[in-house]
Amino acid sequence: MPSRWDHLFDLKPIPLVDHLLDEVARLLAKDLQAWPPPVQDLDAATLGEFAPLFTEVTRRPDPAVYTEALRLARWDLAREFDAFDDYVRNKRYLERGLSPDDRVPLLFLTRWLTEQMLGLGEATQGRIKRPLMRTCLDRLEAQLGAPPTPV
Repeated sequence: MPSRWDHLFDLKPIPLVDHLLDEVARLLAKDLQAWPPPVQDLDAATLGEFAPLFTEVTRRPDPAVYTEALRLARWDLAREFDAFDDYVRNKRYLERGLSPDDRVPLLFLTRWLTEQMLGLGEATQGRIKRPLMRTCLDRLEAQLGAPPTPV
């Protein structure tokens, strides 16, 4: 008769990297519950066009803005600059159902997500490379409850 702990031996171990990416996605999802998400070292000079997001009361963006920001952050991490530039220059976000007022929050969230991923790479001394950062964004999107977007 098997003991009640035998099933634990049958479980596959979770690689440390997978556990790390899941935990980072969970923490970022928690940060994104607040609007605007937390930013270190707020400086009006560096905030530029994003300053109104921190100095004025602004509404939380629609979930579609988060989905599009994840798409743009993936492109940024994949160094798909032509796709990114085309999207912003030609206002493709309007085709995705966003309004012109969503532009600033979209660009802010994109930059915030990209910076969080690059910070993860630095914190792990380069062990988490850009493909894994994009995987982390996929996991974040799942945490946010949005269906994954095709890249």
